[in-house]
This record gives sequence, C-alpha cells and structure tokens, in this order.
Amino acid sequence: MKHIKINTLPARSGSKEIGQGVLDLGIEKDTEINGIGMGVLSDGTPYLNQRGLAALCGVQNAHIGTISSHWNETPTKPRIQTIKGIMGKVANVPVAAHFEVTHKGTVHYCYPAEVCLAVLEYYAFDAGTNCQPEARDNFRILAGTKLREMIYTQVGYDPTGAKRFDKWHERIALNYQSAPKGFFHVFNEAHTIIYEMIEAGAPIDEKTVVDISIGQHWSKHWDASGFDQKFGDRDKFPHRYPDSHPQSKSNPQESWCYPLAALGAYREWLQDVYIGGGKFRKYVEGKAKKGDFPPSVAQLAISAVEAPQIGSS
Repeated sequence: MKHIKINTLPARSGSKEIGQGVLDLGIEKDTEINGIGMGVLSDGTPYLNQRGLAALCGVQNAHIGTISSHWNETPTKPRIQTIKGIMGKVANVPVAAHFEVTHKGTVHYCYPAEVCLAVLEYYAFDAGTNCQPEARDNFRILAGTKLREMIYTQVGYDPTGAKRFDKWHERIALNYQSAPKGFFHVFNEAHTIIYEMIEAGAPIDEKTVVDISIGQHWSKHWDASGFDQKFGDRDKFPHRYPDSHPQSKSNPQESWCYPLAALGAYREWLQDVYIGGGKFRKYVEGKAKKGDFPPSVAQLAISAVEAPQIGSS
C-alpha cells in the first residue's frame, strides 16, 4: 500500500457496538484509494471491503473470506481465537466479522475498522510463518484511530455530523428573501419538516427535496379549492439551488408563491392533509424503497413529523 497523506483529520467519533442487530444498513460514502476499497455505512461505521482488507494484510482475498466463514464455528479455530482476543482488548467482539450490504445492486462485504485492525495486527505479528511485511508496515501507519480517520478523510465524511445541515443552509441562504413582499413560498414554510428529517438522520440533499413534494400537492389543492378566488392570485418567483445540487444547472427556476392571506389555510392543509393524510409518510417510505436512506431512518422521520401536536388528545 502506498502511503496516503492525510492533511486534516476529523474529530474522533464515539465507539459503536458492532453486531447483527441493524438489518437495513446502507453505504453512505465509498471510494477506492490505491486499490483499497473503503467507505462509511449509514450509521457512521467506517469499513474496508474484503479486497481492501486483504490488500492491507498482504494476503489473498480468500483468506479474509475464510475468517468470516469461520468466525462463529465451534470449536473456535486458533486464528479466529487470536483475532477475537486482539479485538477484545479494545472493543466488543462482534457476532459477525463483516456486514453484507447491497449498494447500487451489488452486495458489498464491509469489514468495520475495528475488525480490520485486529486482522491487520494478526497478520503483522501473530500469524507465525504467515506474518506479512505489508501487514506490519500498514499496521504501523494505521494503528489506533488512524484507520478510522483515514477512511473518514478519504471518503469526505464528517463523523461529528456537523455538516449534515450544510446543503439545507445553502438553500436557505439563496432563497430566504426570494418571494416578493406579501407572499410566502413552500420552501420557507417547510423548515420544521426538513429539520426533523435531518435530526432523524435523513440526508437532505439533491436527492431528498421534500419541499418539492409539498409544493406539488399544495398546488393541486390550491387549484382544486379555487383559492385564487378566495385569497387572490398566486405568483411566480425565482428559486435557486446551490452549486452542490445538479438542479442548479437550470437556475433560476420559477416556483409558485402564495398570498400571505392564505398562510393559515396552507398550514392547516400541511398538518391535516399532507402530514395527517399520509402524503409525507408515502414520500419518505418511497425514498427508503429507492435506497436514498435506510428504512429505520424513514421511520424515525415519520415518527418525529407525525408526532401529536400540543393540545391534541
């Protein structure tokens, strides 16, 4: 493995217990550096893929696969016992050596960083005649938290979660004063829902733009209810997406804005029809089915947004 220069290191995240309890993990980010496949799972766990771990250890891919297949055999084989012993000194020993995660139609074998370090240390010092010089060299570079930090840095992941609001804030900065005086627009009125989704772990980005869903349903309701006659004509305003969104290529985009006199009717519709009537739930569950975020995140978002309001029975 070539030495990978790390210019900046993110803050260390809290340790996680690795196990089979999470069944809907996805891959948040992934990349390949010098033949080492790596990434971060949707719960923030940094990992190497099977080939990447094999390359670090200087062994054939099949050897890493054998470690996984022998992980829970009884009696425990000496190699597995040694690796688990290494892990047990610094972390909980997982019930499986890797996660199998389907990503973009392909099954990925994801070995969490703690498992990788234990396997790497084994091939560096404890494998007897099978010790590998590559493993020793790489262990010296990546021991402790360095492997986690390298993965986070190489895939561009912030384990503190501080950047999860960034794309939303970029849109706010471009659009918070864009509607003309006397009108409101759906994006500004969707902030509570967007915030709850982010807190639940949903990525609010170019793929998940819930205000489009809200705006489309509200526009249909506006027409069906004849609100032009009741509140006055709606208007168009220039809505812009930040450069981080591919939608920005067609900036500015015309979007509806509505008379402030209709704001109360809109908010009642949002609570009673869009949220209470199941449209938000359908939107979020649809995003989960597409793989944009795990079903567990979808359920957390639904629970947060559909929570009973103050004063409701």
